[in-house]
Amino acid sequence: MKIVTLLLAGSMAFMACSSTTGTDAAQSENPMEKKTEQQAAQTAEPREDVLVDIETTAGPITVRLYGDTPAHQDNFLKLVNENFYNGTLFHRVIKDFMIQAGDPESKTAKKGQQLGSGDPGYTLPAELKYPAHFHKRGALAAARTGDQINPQRRSSGSQFYIVTGKKYSEAELDQMLLQPEMQKLIEANRARIQELYSAGDTQGLDALEDTLVEQARKALAANPQLSTIKETYTTVGGAPFLDGQYTVFGEVVSGMETVDAIEKVETDGADRPQEDIKIISVKVHK
Repeated sequence: MKIVTLLLAGSMAFMACSSTTGTDAAQSENPMEKKTEQQAAQTAEPREDVLVDIETTAGPITVRLYGDTPAHQDNFLKLVNENFYNGTLFHRVIKDFMIQAGDPESKTAKKGQQLGSGDPGYTLPAELKYPAHFHKRGALAAARTGDQINPQRRSSGSQFYIVTGKKYSEAELDQMLLQPEMQKLIEANRARIQELYSAGDTQGLDALEDTLVEQARKALAANPQLSTIKETYTTVGGAPFLDGQYTVFGEVVSGMETVDAIEKVETDGADRPQEDIKIISVKVHK
């Protein structure tokens, strides 16, 4: 694991769930304002979870919106009340990974049209609650642009994905679960890493990497949820390589058979289903 590679190209492993140019408008905002907004989102008082019913042409899905990601919960409910999602498509489907929806441009999209850049004109501050919420099978998370143009990992204002994923072995998980801890430490040491890299000090970088890896392993071992996370990924499955990078703000509580059916459809070269799968309606569960 090379810290320079993770620092300079951190988003490359996660682009499969990214929105494209449609969520970049907020990047021109004042950085201090965005930082303050993100801090406010992270420290906001949690509230009750909310159940939402998603009716699709492939069948029903019910999701729970977490109360401890209030900015995402509020925004999703706002869009539900505006009927924003009605008529949108599941425009991106990848087997053993996830299904993605929420692009408003998909409502009028022609067959074969590439989608993924549409949004309501704003982004949301990240609410990263890992390890409390992780990318288990059935997780509901917000799409976003990659780290290189979105270092604060702000979420798309409307696009979301539901994880299908796959099961992983203990050996595979050991490296994957270390990555979120490494990312935290790399961000905290970004200036020092860049300084050593600019100076061409490979020995210094190697020494720093060894130190950070050791710190990450200790942090991971001290995580009281580690055994639960490992058991989930080995027995139920998911997408552990996304943990700590995207906001997980809910989960499927019923209708995973519908998600599985959508995941299995034939897609084109851009991962769009050959036959449209539409969201008919989204309503707060009664």
